Amino acid sequence: MTPFDTTYVSIDPPAHRDYNDPSTVIKDLRSDWYGLIADLHDVVHTETVRYAAAKGLKHLFLPITTRTVTCPTALGSDAEPVPVTVGGVRTYLADSMQFALEYGCRVAPGGCYTIMPSFRGEQPDKTHLGQYAHSEAEIPGDLNALIVYVTGYVKALAGAVLETVGGRLEAARGDVSHLVRMVETASFEQLTFEEAVACVADVEGAVRDEGTWRTLTRKGERLLLDRVSEFLWVHHFDSLAVPFYQASGDDQFRTARAADLFFGIGEVVGSGERHTDADRLRKSMALHGVNEHEYAWYVRMKQELPMLTSGFGMGIDRFLMWVLNHDDIRDLPLISRIDEPEDWPDAVVRP
Repeated sequence: MTPFDTTYVSIDPPAHRDYNDPSTVIKDLRSDWYGLIADLHDVVHTETVRYAAAKGLKHLFLPITTRTVTCPTALGSDAEPVPVTVGGVRTYLADSMQFALEYGCRVAPGGCYTIMPSFRGEQPDKTHLGQYAHSEAEIPGDLNALIVYVTGYVKALAGAVLETVGGRLEAARGDVSHLVRMVETASFEQLTFEEAVACVADVEGAVRDEGTWRTLTRKGERLLLDRVSEFLWVHHFDSLAVPFYQASGDDQFRTARAADLFFGIGEVVGSGERHTDADRLRKSMALHGVNEHEYAWYVRMKQELPMLTSGFGMGIDRFLMWVLNHDDIRDLPLISRIDEPEDWPDAVVRP
């Protein structure tokens, strides 16, 4: 693939999105930045449908409320579930569709996928949003099969972006070589978590060590990208650092068959193989201090309908940060949901 022949015309996000100011909405609507993001949304959606269908997956419509949360259950997670009351019923906004997609694999055994919003109780910053677009899928097979699927998926997305808006993107942001490199990279480098820790152990703050479990910090992720490869899988994390539903990587439950794909800012895709049977799931729950009663339907499903599946979630906003060579995820959502002060004027109505 060769660079596009185009004149460079920079497109940047509006300098400040102040929703205490009603004119902010009009500024956003007139911004070329958000026009480009709208086009990228369409490319991601269209290519996701094409790629998943070609792999035999089915799209499912799923609810945005859930009684069973996923990622906030991990000791290595800083996110909290988001409680809501709907029709007098206390529940949560879904932080992931993973459990629903595992359920879906029992009626769509070739695999299933969806793109929906996810909600997590965490303070937004340059790499985190409390509400974001989430591309997720669950497929029959183990972690290795999933790594093949996801690698092909992100490469397909990069290729679709280049084909559809590549010239405009290069003119707007000055560089699309990172997309070309992803498309042309035959396979992404892989490290075990132990190898990754050893690679960055000499740098303070690269690894968070809580004694019984460890995880890589954002600093550690970026350091790995600099030292190893710009596209990197890290797999077999410490079991207690990831949620209880990730399959164990050994008989002692010291590691989990979970894998993250790093590029751009660091982790963009999180994934893992699931426990196949109820007995190992129950043991993992006990080790993680999870109340089995709160996940009774999930345990029963594993007991009555055992199935080997693996799944992933990709933050679309993080992927588009990389596409756009941008450094602040808060500029990505078309309609911001960054919390505003409680006393913002009643006369101001935001979309």
